[in-house]
Amino acid sequence: MATPADAGMNPVTAFALVGVLGVGAQWLAWRLNLPAIVLMLLAGLLVGPVFGILDPSVAMGDLLQPIVAIAVAIILFEGGLTLNFKSLTDAAVGVKRLVFIGGPIGWLLSASVLHYVGGLSWATSAVFGGIMIVTGPTVIAPLLRQARLKRRPAALLQWEAIVNDPAGALAAVLAFEVVLVWQTATTVEQAITELAIGIVVATLVGLAAGWGIAKSFSSGWVPEYMKVPVLFVSVLVAFAASDSLLHESGLLAVTIMGVWIANAHLPSHAEMHRFKEHATILLVSGVFILLAANMTRETLLAMNWQTLATVVAVILIARPVTVLISLAFSNVPWAERLLVAFTGPRGVVLVAVAGLFGDRLVQAGIEDAAQISSLAFALVAGTVVLHGFTLKPVATLLVLTASSTPGVLLVGGNRWTVEFGSLLKKLDLPVMISDPNRSHLREARDAGLSIYTGDILSEGAEHRLDLMAYETVIAATDNDAYNTLVATDLAPEFGRENVYQLARETSDSARYALPPKLGGRAIGAGETYWQVQRRMWDGWEFRSTTLSEEFTLEDWYNTHPEGIPIADIGPRGTLRILGPKDTPKDTRGTRLIAMLPMKEHRAKVEQQA
Repeated sequence: MATPADAGMNPVTAFALVGVLGVGAQWLAWRLNLPAIVLMLLAGLLVGPVFGILDPSVAMGDLLQPIVAIAVAIILFEGGLTLNFKSLTDAAVGVKRLVFIGGPIGWLLSASVLHYVGGLSWATSAVFGGIMIVTGPTVIAPLLRQARLKRRPAALLQWEAIVNDPAGALAAVLAFEVVLVWQTATTVEQAITELAIGIVVATLVGLAAGWGIAKSFSSGWVPEYMKVPVLFVSVLVAFAASDSLLHESGLLAVTIMGVWIANAHLPSHAEMHRFKEHATILLVSGVFILLAANMTRETLLAMNWQTLATVVAVILIARPVTVLISLAFSNVPWAERLLVAFTGPRGVVLVAVAGLFGDRLVQAGIEDAAQISSLAFALVAGTVVLHGFTLKPVATLLVLTASSTPGVLLVGGNRWTVEFGSLLKKLDLPVMISDPNRSHLREARDAGLSIYTGDILSEGAEHRLDLMAYETVIAATDNDAYNTLVATDLAPEFGRENVYQLARETSDSARYALPPKLGGRAIGAGETYWQVQRRMWDGWEFRSTTLSEEFTLEDWYNTHPEGIPIADIGPRGTLRILGPKDTPKDTRGTRLIAMLPMKEHRAKVEQQA
């Protein structure tokens, strides 16, 4: 097999190749609506053991392991930043059970599968079984983004993955220390003391780092432009300080640090989280490419029926039994229990930690520990492919997706939003109208539309609403400044291309023009709140028309010269909001939504003409 050295591959070129493959796989997955993790794994295998283009262990040498370790630490920290305790609400009981009951049970069942099915010794099985507790936030996050689950099952999977990741690593450390007691002269007291001190120190380091960041940021001790750099450095320091005392305890420290910051209510938390989320996407892509490319043909060929049987037993026995026992007699509905039970993808942490402990066990004289790396990769590949293609269909079957059809969130209760929302609802699109003023929502409530009384930007809305059901946001209140604030704040979450607002009264004046990063896209003819409301008072209404070969878009314009196209829905049910410069799609089966004057109004205009 050709090596990177033979092909002239240097570390810089290797990094560039990994970046292109990772981001390219993510983009291709978005375009083709495929699981990104699967494409990343496939890309890594193709450039690694299949074609021999990239061998990370040769191209990056001794830097490979530290790079992966730091990347995993940052990924877990970013995951901790998403764990706001207020987001738990009704999922709290399920998460506690999955962590405190599911962790030990999963460890025991995984070790039993490894021993009785995989044929590994109890020493190796105990260590690897502890690592198998983890379900992988590096995999869960992309899967949740694609599957669009309802809030509670998504919270269960997300919290379990992030909290159990460091717990699994520490379980492996505990088992490894016990093995050392058996194999070496290390005493039980010494092993327990080292483990206890490591866990305590990791917890204290995580709490101290989180408190220090929260205190310094809220007190203004760090300027805004330095907050992200200071945060990054603090994560690295916390990870290195804890890990230097006890291997893998750094994962616990950075996770605790992230959770503390997430619940500190910092004004700049949203900006920090978004930046970290972007960095995490790059890191997840890169680490998965490195993981797959670093496999050798020999390791892949060493997989046999026993490897396959072990993976199947973990997926169909160990994981479901663990979850069902953990959630027994809880308030978690059966549909959610089944979804969580059959969703246990493993990720980067499993392979990284398994490789580390596999080498240490071999050095301690346990020969079958050399099989850990191939088993870990088989488990990651199997679960990633399986859950990547089945999570969304299974969730849909169990009615646990936010919505099969992405909906529209209308901010502002008024006649225009009610009429538009009512038409969308008739077309089977999910619609919600939000307004802080209860009286503004009376018409929407009478029309049978879903409503939310409160500020859509509030924490209450963030933690109580299943915003995953909505893909498009239209800010249409009578307050231009609030519309701009809503569009600007929600743009990073929904995508700037999916956030719209009614035109501002002063938008035509250069003196009051806002930069492109503020506000949303124009809708319809680019009219203001009062202009669209005046049309409604004059008798305009929303109508939908299906285009066909007999009645084309040109025919529609000839029939409705005054009509204002607002949106179109493709044959596959995809909604597209139209702006002043957008042209509706002239394809068969497209449903065009537009504002039209009533017949009496049109007749009056024609008579006057």
